[in-house]
Amino acid sequence: MKIGNKRLSVVGDRVLVKQESLEERTEVGLYLPQTVVEKEEVQGGRVVLIGPGIPLPQPQDVDDEPWRNVPSEPRYLPLQAEVGDYALFLKKAAVEIKFEGEKYLIVPHNSILVLIQEGPDVLEDLEDPEDLEDI
Repeated sequence: MKIGNKRLSVVGDRVLVKQESLEERTEVGLYLPQTVVEKEEVQGGRVVLIGPGIPLPQPQDVDDEPWRNVPSEPRYLPLQAEVGDYALFLKKAAVEIKFEGEKYLIVPHNSILVLIQEGPDVLEDLEDPEDLEDI
């Protein structure tokens, strides 16, 4: 994410989330139990930036010929979260930061409980119920 001449990058398997205000109902329509809202165990927000993913070992790291120097690019296992998704996550695992006057939360990917992803509705494109067999 770039603002002015500053650039913010998320590292590894972390996700940058724009926090929403605490309410019983999230902006996407999920109702949270009052006990959860009071204790702030679960927080919701919109994903604005994701890291590259979980780093994977390089093939030469497990090679039988460690003296061979083979240049390679880092490899990552991609994250399930995508920019624009709505995420419910464990608040205690999040770290709050302030960047250019805005508050954000850095959340480890494994602390995300639910992702709500918006996309094309597959059922809208169906003209015949028999098309469901193709899905």
